[in-house]
Amino acid sequence: MVRRVVVTGMGFVAAHCRSLDQLWNCLHSNSSVARPYEIPHHIPLAVPADFQGHIDDFESQDTTQQKAIRKSLKVMSREIQLAIAASCKALNEAKISTMRPVGGSFASLLPDRVGVSIGSDYILTTPEDMLDAVRFCITDTVRPANAPNPVAQPPFDQTQCDQACFDHTQWGTVGLPKMTPLWQLKYLPNMPSSHIAILNDFHGPSNSITLREASIGAVIGESASIIASGRADVMLVGTTGSRLHPYKLLHAKQQEELSPTACRPFDKHRDGTILGEGAGALVLEEKEHAEARGVKCWAEIGYGTSMAMFNRSGKDMRREAVRKSLENILHKADCTPEQVGHIDAHGLGSKTSDIAEALGIHDVFGNRTHPVPVTSAKGCFGNLGAGSGAVELISGILSLHYGTVYPTLNFSEADESCPIFVVNRLDTPSGDSFIKIAMNQQAQVSAVLVRRPC
Repeated sequence: MVRRVVVTGMGFVAAHCRSLDQLWNCLHSNSSVARPYEIPHHIPLAVPADFQGHIDDFESQDTTQQKAIRKSLKVMSREIQLAIAASCKALNEAKISTMRPVGGSFASLLPDRVGVSIGSDYILTTPEDMLDAVRFCITDTVRPANAPNPVAQPPFDQTQCDQACFDHTQWGTVGLPKMTPLWQLKYLPNMPSSHIAILNDFHGPSNSITLREASIGAVIGESASIIASGRADVMLVGTTGSRLHPYKLLHAKQQEELSPTACRPFDKHRDGTILGEGAGALVLEEKEHAEARGVKCWAEIGYGTSMAMFNRSGKDMRREAVRKSLENILHKADCTPEQVGHIDAHGLGSKTSDIAEALGIHDVFGNRTHPVPVTSAKGCFGNLGAGSGAVELISGILSLHYGTVYPTLNFSEADESCPIFVVNRLDTPSGDSFIKIAMNQQAQVSAVLVRRPC
């Protein structure tokens, strides 16, 4: 018997939204959360998520779990905190209580049958974590290369000397020992999954994916396969990311197309993306298992997902990667282009990325009787890094639920180099299925096919 996989819970952390209803209203509000920030080069950023890392932001319903979260906050980076908050919301929405024993038996599900898989960006340390250690390596003069290392002194006060400089030769012996012993635990990419599994006592399969924006397809595909093969009944999946880290802002300014005003996916006048942060989580569950629990099924995951990667001799192969990924997912799901209701695109808002994605979509869906509707949420939230994939997947599932495709914010004029039908109105039917596309700058592309539950 084929084990079917459905979505029974969804949760997210994103700017200006705290509930699924608020998310849907935000997608229809025709207003972006992007605001200009007075930082170097005046990079416009999506307003930081309404999340301060306070215990109330996690919405945990278990007091023991709340204490554990509060105790662990000091070893959680921003991305880890966002992922845990989104997972708490998804588990609450799926009516899955904590796995901790109650009266000698587990309160809800068998812990060995529940797993976790979280995708993320690369996670960087913050300047604040290194500040004291760096100060111990600041001197008032430059020492000769063969000079002996000085005895560690209290942090140097730069106001005492205009010629202060960082002496890198002291870092290994003087600076590094001043780092907090557990600092690295805040930045390991497997820690979001680890914390979630520990906090909920999940003993099932656990994994971490680091494919940046393309992560969502990998975590969904692997987790759906785990459930379909009988290795678990429930998988908590999601992605988390923040592009607002100071070092990541510098990387983005150097390497990416950033708009000075707004993200306009596929629009003729688009001039780059904007940066934000957020996380999303979904509870995947075997269909009969969910029905036995009497919980709502939001959507069904089509069989498998598709991943494609092309990067040959420095040539931009994103079009080919999008095409191949779409062809693969249609084949795996035994679905034709005509049967797809709409596409929830990556829609980065940059000149090159949007053209490559649009042409890849056209290569597969260009011969349809009616153009496939295409939408993107990045006009509203910007690029959340890996977190975009899960938040946008949740947005697409809400489109199925309400029967209408949310419009692409800031799209006003079609671009002939993007030969697709971009939705910018409120009256486009969602159909009974959609494909979520996610891609990164390394030409890694994932696609997930989602159906209306039946």
